[in-house]
Amino acid sequence: MNDAHHSQSSSPLLDHCPPSLPVEDYRDPAWHAAEERAIWRRHWIYVGRENALPPMTMRRISLAGQNLLLLRDGEGTVSAFHNTCRHRGAELCSVDEKKLRSRLIVCPYHQWSYSLTGDLVRTPFVSIPDDFRKEEHGLYHVPVQAWNGFLFVSLADAPPDFRDAPDLGDAALDNWPMADLVTGHVWVKELQCNWKIFWENYNECLHCPGIHPELSERVPVYARGYMAANEAPDWAPDTGQTLPALKAGARSWTVNGLACGPEFPDLSRAEREAGQTFVTLLPTMFIVAHVDYVRAVSLRPLGPERTELRAEWLFPAETLAAPGFDLANVVDFATLVMAQDGAACEMNQRGLQCDRFRQGTLMPQEFDVFRFQQWVRRQLPGGGMGQGSWVPVTHGDS
Repeated sequence: MNDAHHSQSSSPLLDHCPPSLPVEDYRDPAWHAAEERAIWRRHWIYVGRENALPPMTMRRISLAGQNLLLLRDGEGTVSAFHNTCRHRGAELCSVDEKKLRSRLIVCPYHQWSYSLTGDLVRTPFVSIPDDFRKEEHGLYHVPVQAWNGFLFVSLADAPPDFRDAPDLGDAALDNWPMADLVTGHVWVKELQCNWKIFWENYNECLHCPGIHPELSERVPVYARGYMAANEAPDWAPDTGQTLPALKAGARSWTVNGLACGPEFPDLSRAEREAGQTFVTLLPTMFIVAHVDYVRAVSLRPLGPERTELRAEWLFPAETLAAPGFDLANVVDFATLVMAQDGAACEMNQRGLQCDRFRQGTLMPQEFDVFRFQQWVRRQLPGGGMGQGSWVPVTHGDS
């Protein structure tokens, strides 16, 4: 929940109360399908940590209704393809993860075989007429992007520039040894809510005093319902810094407030004093970098009113291996916060069943909810805001 986009000399508060998205945007299957095409098939979507995909391994993944293959060859190069044979369309891999026995992807139906770069190399048991050209029957490629040890794919023919994907820029986490961190814990939960409700909850802290008493105690400004001090109606530029900080004596988001291991040595003074740095990549994930570990939270729509939430805790290998390391002291704090957020999001979704409710009203402190909703509108043809490429800076409390 960084505040880097807020001017130190001005308030970010809205000067009006705009309407929120209409209720159909959170429930209607046709609208959900339109978002799947315009948002989830166009942007960069997180699919896992690079070091969690061993060499010569193939993994099946599902993205926006598409069945894909993610693989890593013996030299460490990661590629992605549609999980479809070019012969008659059979699924190439029917298990979640498979160790490659050779440098070929072999269709189990008729044994057409492809190189690990997707080229068709073998078509056994058939004669080859003059009009058939192997070079025209390779696998359908899917663009892949590695960043800070995270892997992303895009289903777009011409994906957007990845440098624009992280809200704070692609250098935002350069002071953390991101690519070297290893996964120490994973938490997955299916939420009974639309994916946008999760992001809207992430983008405001008006709910923090009532929903997150533990988090509000850890980050005092949250107890006031603000993400940063300059959101207060009486804030003035001469009142001091706006960045949220941990309470006195706390170093991290752990149960006891202490760092779980050695602090990262290259952090700036501001990064240490803040205690948390949020980096958001819409629509797929946010990353919370602390002085001692990093948490990556991603989401995947499962339907108009169902969303999968996944959190990964990333540590230096030495921290995980240290005698006396207490994993529960780290994961229990954020897991509580995310469970609280999940319950709030599901409560929000249930309330949208009301036949008389058409759309909500945003308050001045919900400026980032407004920006997120404007971003959603801009992605879809006929969304009321026209077409655009502006991606808002977003941040949250989760």
